[in-house]
Amino acid sequence: MNRKLLWGVNSVILVLLLISFSISYRYLNPGETLMLNCSSELFDRHKGDSGKGRHYLLVDVIAKGKQAQFNYRYFNLDGSPAGNIRMKGKLLNYDSEAQKYSFSVKTKEESEVDDDQKQPEHMQYLSYVSSFNLDNKGMHNLSIETLDLDEQKDYAIVLFQPSNTVCGCRLVH
Repeated sequence: MNRKLLWGVNSVILVLLLISFSISYRYLNPGETLMLNCSSELFDRHKGDSGKGRHYLLVDVIAKGKQAQFNYRYFNLDGSPAGNIRMKGKLLNYDSEAQKYSFSVKTKEESEVDDDQKQPEHMQYLSYVSSFNLDNKGMHNLSIETLDLDEQKDYAIVLFQPSNTVCGCRLVH
């Protein structure tokens, strides 16, 4: 009887060890990693050709496993910083057919440049929408949809929503 009991206990311990190793492996080696370095020129049509409504946007996206981070950096035409928005959240879904990533942002940090220039319109909009959603719902949903992809050249054109921004991106491996 003792041998059967010992065999049962050893079997249970072995199964628990296998389960814990598989869970640990998933957390230590998460699935696919998405890393994008994106850029876009922003133009405020209400400010005309004066140059005051033109800015550059650089967006860095890092998603590893379920964790995601976005860094929106805004620059004036002369290359001087115009502001920054950093967001952290998690990957909700990846639709491989539509090539669309859906994220839920939980935290946001903003930094502005202390000078006479007003924030870029895009930054104002993104700040407003994300703050509104974070304050009311506790999260801000955003998505990235691939419009064109060339993996051989490590290049993609993507659409960020809800900001409705199209960017050219470099794929980072």
